[in-house]
Amino acid sequence: MDAVTLHTAARRYLMERYDELEDEYAALPDEGRSAFGYSYRREAWRIFPRYNVIAAILEHVERLDPDRLPEFADLVDALSEAAETAQSPFTQPASNRTEAKAMAEERRLFQSILQDWATRADLPVEPLPYRRVLTPAESAERQKQLRQRWGLVGRSWHPMLAEPTPPDVLVLMEASMWSEQALAQVRAALHDMSGGRVTELREYGADYLVDVEMFAPHYTGAEGVWSDDTLTWIAFASHEGTVAFGGRLAAALEAEWTELDRWRWQGL
Repeated sequence: MDAVTLHTAARRYLMERYDELEDEYAALPDEGRSAFGYSYRREAWRIFPRYNVIAAILEHVERLDPDRLPEFADLVDALSEAAETAQSPFTQPASNRTEAKAMAEERRLFQSILQDWATRADLPVEPLPYRRVLTPAESAERQKQLRQRWGLVGRSWHPMLAEPTPPDVLVLMEASMWSEQALAQVRAALHDMSGGRVTELREYGADYLVDVEMFAPHYTGAEGVWSDDTLTWIAFASHEGTVAFGGRLAAALEAEWTELDRWRWQGL
């Protein structure tokens, strides 16, 4: 097995495990909360800390560049270290023994699976699109570029800025981007324009470089801004239920998206 296969297997496992645990938590009555909603029931404490630690491990794993992975043995060590040490604001400190135990068990499970993979000569794994966590320097440089080219304020853009939104900025209801058909339309436009990788800067949390196939301008609880190395377009998803497009991408969507009018934002 080569390093790319192992790294892909780790990413895929962590993504699928996160979704599995999140679905399990979502199935709990009353979102796992007590009768008065002020605390979590024990069964909730046994689940959500697990997907929190899985998310922390995945972020750590995706700091490795799939195009420049270390040698296989060094990669095994790096993934094992991620399983053991990766943290986020949601994983430390543990609030109680149940949470600490759940997270420790989840770390050991991933380490056990990793060690099994490392002994195999072959491991069938479906490929994944490119996704890598940006370094702080990369994030700062892209934010600076977007400020100079597009007037980004912090990590916010139209229509959340104080000045009026320019007429060539396309502002849609953010719900439009939850449609797979709409996302396909936007991704196709980007492929036709350049097809390069896209940077995703978030209001908080990790920033990413992703393949166009993973471009999804959604508000996730953190606002997001997207562009690429050409800086000829920009997208921004706000906490007010909007997603705005500027530059070549806005023009392409105006020209090619036949159902665009049903999603236009009418303002506050």
